[in-house]
Amino acid sequence: MRATEAIGLVAAARTDADLFGADQPARRYRELVAALHPDRLPADPAVRTEALDAFVHVTTRWQARRVTVLGDYRLGTPAHSGDLADLYDVGADRLLKLPRRPTDNDLMAREAHALHTIAERGDPRYLPYVPRLVDEFPHRDAASGAERRITVLATAPGLHDLDEVRRAYPDGLDARDVAWMWRRLLVVLGLAHRAGLVHGAVLPRHVLIEPDAHGVVLVDWCFSAAVGSTIPALVPGQEEWYPEEVTRKRPAGPGTDIAMAGRCMSWLMGPRAPRELHAFAQGCRQRSLDGRPDDAWRLLRELDQVLDRLYGPRTFRPFTLTP
Repeated sequence: MRATEAIGLVAAARTDADLFGADQPARRYRELVAALHPDRLPADPAVRTEALDAFVHVTTRWQARRVTVLGDYRLGTPAHSGDLADLYDVGADRLLKLPRRPTDNDLMAREAHALHTIAERGDPRYLPYVPRLVDEFPHRDAASGAERRITVLATAPGLHDLDEVRRAYPDGLDARDVAWMWRRLLVVLGLAHRAGLVHGAVLPRHVLIEPDAHGVVLVDWCFSAAVGSTIPALVPGQEEWYPEEVTRKRPAGPGTDIAMAGRCMSWLMGPRAPRELHAFAQGCRQRSLDGRPDDAWRLLRELDQVLDRLYGPRTFRPFTLTP
């Protein structure tokens, strides 16, 4: 296709179907871009000007075609890829969560139920420790007929998961830095447990921190369950992080989350863990669920006593991911 032919086609097109055709739109797009590309244009200034305008028009229209509209939301490329869903930035500090498989709709429903329940029953002071459910709706794919359950969550800027934190400190974190993360994680676990819920997947990838303000947000409530029931699924590839009541499909309780949280904190400290905090974490990870602590907020007070003996009165300690 010559540049003049492509210019005429673009000028005459009134719809995307006119421009890209209905049978092989991607092929037509590549032909147009090749014909109109600035590096391949003739020397004639008039033709070059028209061709450049047409090139911008074609690429803009093609990018617009790639934006999916779900409900009231326009989706571009995923901002994050989670365990079972892709997350899209839809503006106003919100993420739309789209499951990759319709078979995971039940897990999406679990997250929506958990966030609803915590918002209704939880102490308002601690609600920023969990995502806020903004919207939820079903979407049926026009081509396949498959229906997916969509959720939209409010987000906070500047969050980093514990996997990223550990990569920044491969030799382990100073326990004084781990202390504020551990304390806030116990706060959010107590919030959930008082609402009758077990998170069920307290893994490094699900614990997000805001370094400057020492914020913590526990995300991905898709694996949550009522206290005393079984966790519905395990995150693939993370099986070794779970206590045995989860892997053996036995009833879970607050001690399930507490054990996983303790393991996260031990993993963050690595060999730098003081003996007292190592022992504290081990006590949270007793093999039997009945042998573990079951009240996160009472455990927080006990952790504070250990920290006070180690470091004295609490003071703010700046933390950065660029050691």
